[in-house]
Amino acid sequence: MESYVERPPRPALSGVVRTAWVLRAGEAPYVQRNLPTGGVEIHLPIGGRPQLVGPLTGPDVEVVPARTTVVGVRYHPGTPPRLPTTLDDLVDQRVDLADLWGGSVDELIDRTALAPTPEHALRLLEDRLLGDLRTFRPDPLVGAAVAALMPWRPVTVDAVAGHLALSPSQLRRRCLRALGLSPKVLQRTLRFQGFLALAQAGAVATGRRGADGMAGIAVDTGYADQAHLGRECVRLTGLTPRRLLGGSADRCACDHEHAASYGPFLAARRRTPLLA
Repeated sequence: MESYVERPPRPALSGVVRTAWVLRAGEAPYVQRNLPTGGVEIHLPIGGRPQLVGPLTGPDVEVVPARTTVVGVRYHPGTPPRLPTTLDDLVDQRVDLADLWGGSVDELIDRTALAPTPEHALRLLEDRLLGDLRTFRPDPLVGAAVAALMPWRPVTVDAVAGHLALSPSQLRRRCLRALGLSPKVLQRTLRFQGFLALAQAGAVATGRRGADGMAGIAVDTGYADQAHLGRECVRLTGLTPRRLLGGSADRCACDHEHAASYGPFLAARRRTPLLA
């Protein structure tokens, strides 16, 4: 039987990694729909070739072979692993990690293949990522832009640029290098992640503008209305909200626990007053 389990990363990685996870395919191949998150991911099939999934602007659908276990990590926007290129070269791409890290990947493959459990293999991957932290130098202005563009905040990209003493074109160039995405695309992606966070948590809409159910959650997340959410959902995932969430009108029914991924979004919502 297929299973997917998330957990927070080890504390030393929490500033750069958003989520660590283990996916097990059952007796049949499993179709995994990877969604845009604003960050990159590393996918390591135990016994197979690890890949870096670049910043996504739409769905990335992969078929995980039967009886395959994959461990992986999902990075925060603007905090990628050590790479020999900028992220604007990797948008919507899957790249063999060896093409980016060289021969050291072979040792990682061998060690994780011999790991006694998937969790142990995941910890070996995290051990490898800890080495990147010694030389990691994120762009602080891009980090500030990411924080400002999180959901629940009614802010324009031009306003964020002005707050950071940058022109909109300067902010765009810096974001494309560090994120692979323009500030506007990042804002749309984070807004949709905020919607997923509310749906996963089964949050109750605040009732603003008389809306409830999915319409209310759409408004709470920053969409103009439910139709606006529907268009963005299809653009980013290839599915309508109802199909994406497993048939439920206002909460996810996928049976996966995503608290590690969406906790930060819900925490940001609690810190930011909702608009009247």
